[in-house]
Amino acid sequence: MAKMINWLSLKRFTLLQSFILLCCLTLIAVLVVITLEFRWAESIRLRFAGYSSVNDWLLPSLVAVVLLTVAVGIVLMGSLFYRWKLKQPLEILMQASEKISANDLGFHISYDSRDEMGELCRVFENMRGQLEKNHQTLWRSAEERRQLNAIFAHDLRTPLSVLKGYSEFLTAYLPERKISEEKLLDTIQTMQAHIVRLESFTEAMNSIQKLEDMPVQSRRIETDELISLLNDSARQITGRNGKTFGSSIAEEANEITVDVHLTMQVFENLIVNAARYASSHVSVHYNVGKDHFSITVADDGAGFSEVTLRKAVLPFYRGEVWDANEHHGLGLYICKVLCEKHEGSLQVANGLHGGGSVTASFWYGVDK
Repeated sequence: MAKMINWLSLKRFTLLQSFILLCCLTLIAVLVVITLEFRWAESIRLRFAGYSSVNDWLLPSLVAVVLLTVAVGIVLMGSLFYRWKLKQPLEILMQASEKISANDLGFHISYDSRDEMGELCRVFENMRGQLEKNHQTLWRSAEERRQLNAIFAHDLRTPLSVLKGYSEFLTAYLPERKISEEKLLDTIQTMQAHIVRLESFTEAMNSIQKLEDMPVQSRRIETDELISLLNDSARQITGRNGKTFGSSIAEEANEITVDVHLTMQVFENLIVNAARYASSHVSVHYNVGKDHFSITVADDGAGFSEVTLRKAVLPFYRGEVWDANEHHGLGLYICKVLCEKHEGSLQVANGLHGGGSVTASFWYGVDK
């Protein structure tokens, strides 16, 4: 019977089909055994036909043996059903549950079967994969938040130190009137500038928090319409900075599904950065794929240094630019956050012929 079940390969059947098949096979086996038991009882009756007492115990014994056969058949069928259809997947799921409870998500669930237990294992594997992805996202978010707080605290240290020094200076010399009116006004103006800087940093932190909480609202839009919007915005930004602009496109789809507002915000940040670093020209290449949309913004400037390539997407990283005090170094970091919310990424590199190159990618159909 076991060989027959293995030959039939129960993994191809659903639980109900397997249960019915085992019931039929068990019923056939039980009927065969009961038939043999009846023949055995009949042979005993014929052998001891001259003894009247044989009928007194033969019939009850036959009934008992038949009932025992039926019971053994039922138990055997249940054991086989559990062994071939339930035991292995249940053990797999129990082990997986224990690992998940221990926050161990670095494993995979594999059970090759087409029945409901196989489907349950596949669903459980999908859940494990999603949990692992969410865990990695949360860990990365927490690490980025820790890094952001550390950078923010570091940048606040300078204005706070200056304010503390001027406060001690005024406390020591103002009561004794040892400060001229000109020096006093100059000191107050300097303190005011650093206070404005602190307020600006605080607003920047609030803006980052709002970006992380902002939902992605994708909608279908004609490729030509979106490209036209982006090009018009780029021409205005580069024109104000006295730079020229050009674009190219590799198109595989007439429509794309993206968050237009989010895409525009990323694009404009990239154009502003490129216009700041470019010598005279900013170029954009659009890649419209079947499942993603990417924008590469390049300039003809000096390009990124090795240090900048590693730190460009860090918050509050300004590098060595002439207007370092006029912006917070959040442009590329904001682009990175928004691209990741759209299941995409931001890549910073140097062009083959010099100049900086930043590529922002967005995957379609995201709705968070």
